[in-house]
Amino acid sequence: MGSLLSRYRSFTILLLLLVAQLILVAYQVRTGHDVRLLRIWAVSAVTPVARLLASASDGASGLVRDYVALWGVRRENERLAEEVDRLRLENRFLKSELSTAERAAALSAFQARTPSRTVAARVIGAGPAIDSRVLLVDRGSSSGVRPGMAVINADGIVGKVTASFPAASQVLLVTDRGFAAGVISGASRIEGTLRGAGRSQCRVEYVEIEDRVQVGEWFYTSGDDRLFPRGLPVGQVQSVTPGRVFQEVLVDPSGLRRGLEEVLIVVEGVHQPLPAAEESVPRAPLLPPPPAEGAAPAAPDPAQGAVAPGTDADRIVERHRKAAETLKRPFGDNLPPARPATPPPGGRPAPVKP
Repeated sequence: MGSLLSRYRSFTILLLLLVAQLILVAYQVRTGHDVRLLRIWAVSAVTPVARLLASASDGASGLVRDYVALWGVRRENERLAEEVDRLRLENRFLKSELSTAERAAALSAFQARTPSRTVAARVIGAGPAIDSRVLLVDRGSSSGVRPGMAVINADGIVGKVTASFPAASQVLLVTDRGFAAGVISGASRIEGTLRGAGRSQCRVEYVEIEDRVQVGEWFYTSGDDRLFPRGLPVGQVQSVTPGRVFQEVLVDPSGLRRGLEEVLIVVEGVHQPLPAAEESVPRAPLLPPPPAEGAAPAAPDPAQGAVAPGTDADRIVERHRKAAETLKRPFGDNLPPARPATPPPGGRPAPVKP
């Protein structure tokens, strides 16, 4: 470096003098705004660097500020999510309590309305199998529950008690294949035996092929099994399939429609009357009673119209009677008495032509 300066000493000195002269000139010269040219040069040279430093500072401060704000927003989102979860649990709990209160009120109203003496019980367990049709309730022999007692709710029959323990009882549901109860239809008063179908439905057995059972018809307990009081609703008919001897009638049990949490155990059953039978098909109008022996036949009522003959023979007689009236000839009781046939000479009657 020293050799380089010594070699170009004159040029270096000249360059320094020119720079010093330029600086002095810039210091002395003023622009139209009374600003020295040197100051303008200095400001112009420093402005890009200052702008770059300011942008970098703003970006760093914004990044820090946004990170802190996002961290606060994340904490707020976590708090709101926890609050929403807590409110959902409370809402679900309140809905469950409201549903339980409604079922309890309906069960209490039904218990007060039914003449049978019942004991309220809560379902506390079910059988271990997936397709189990067995429940466990919190009432046992200490509450007067015995095996064979009927289990019902406000919607219909549920099952029967199969085992009784001091503080609990085992209940067999109506959908189990081992369940059986006597039933009777509400409209046609057709009797049968209700059995579980192993699914969510039951079937009514021993309904003869001549009996008329319609879809939507209600079945009730008949009381013939001496377990369920007469008149309790069982369910509605879902389908009717004719067989060789008996019909296959599937019934949707009404006591299991809304789930099972509270039930009633019939401790002392009292039979109830069946609901009034509803006419599903209008009956044909009945004919007037036959006239008494020796009495004249009653004239038909003009308001009701003429009664058509009931059999083919009656229609034939009516047709001949109208033809005789048209031809003005006697018919029936108006015929003249028949004359006795006079035998021809010779003592033999004349042959009758067909």
